Amino acid sequence: MHGDDTALVLGLDVGGTSSRALVSDLTGRVLGTGEAAGGNPNSHPAPDAVAQMAGAARDALGGQDPAAVRGCVLGMAGVSKMADPAFGEFFRSEWARLGLGCETTPVSDGVVAFAAGTPEPRGTVLIAGTGAVAERVEDHRTAATIGGWGWLLGDEGSAYWLGREAVRATLRALERGAPVEGLVEAVCGHLGAVAERKAVIVAANARDPIRLAELAPLVTVAEDDAAEDIVHRAAVLLADTAATARPDPHSPVVLAGGLLHPGNRIGQALRAELEARSWPEPRTAGPGAAAAAWLAALPLAQDPVTLHKTLLG
Repeated sequence: MHGDDTALVLGLDVGGTSSRALVSDLTGRVLGTGEAAGGNPNSHPAPDAVAQMAGAARDALGGQDPAAVRGCVLGMAGVSKMADPAFGEFFRSEWARLGLGCETTPVSDGVVAFAAGTPEPRGTVLIAGTGAVAERVEDHRTAATIGGWGWLLGDEGSAYWLGREAVRATLRALERGAPVEGLVEAVCGHLGAVAERKAVIVAANARDPIRLAELAPLVTVAEDDAAEDIVHRAAVLLADTAATARPDPHSPVVLAGGLLHPGNRIGQALRAELEARSWPEPRTAGPGAAAAAWLAALPLAQDPVTLHKTLLG
């Protein structure tokens, strides 16, 4: 099908809080985009998750003929859910209503994030937001997953981990009678607790555990030694996670997720840590829906590298 000027591709990047879709032709011309609420099937009931995916896809298609879509890639956290027969039935039914007859290829959000940073088929992607995970990518597929165990068991260096470490640092400071300033003062203020050991413990445990991730921004803006220590340890832990996933010293590394943006203090510390380990300069992931569309176009495109530059810069 190489060189089919009428072929379109559809890419979807589906997460827990938002679902994004993009339709393009094989020159990289974007013909439509769509956005809906979160569609991660591990976070939302199957009918709701599929409805959000379909809503984003419908908006992206706009007035385009669905029959012209020759390829579709669905990048999603919780992609294994696609193998669930009940979920698959919801998905196929909704896709049929959209008029999409092409095969849909489900891939992990890590594969999409990697493609959002490089057209190379092989390398490492590290994602750090509320959680943290690394993937080894081989031939645009997940070959190994490191981390991503969730807040209870791991996710070292994630926003949850940063928030927990901020509370722990606060408790240690209060126990030794240190001045209530900097990170300690910020944590007590965010929790609405007086600067006293028991009050902080009670306030932190009164919330859903994952809400400790809300404290991460306090760490990234505080200028004291406690915050600096947490930032440094997070960078080391994240670098260790990426190193475990890395296929070889010469393959590209892509960083994704809110914590690893070049403007974020964690992202800056991680880049410094990787440089100290003599890694090549990491790449920053671009828009996931565009990357998913590029992956969908791979079997059809005559010049995938140029198409990648057009879609993702």
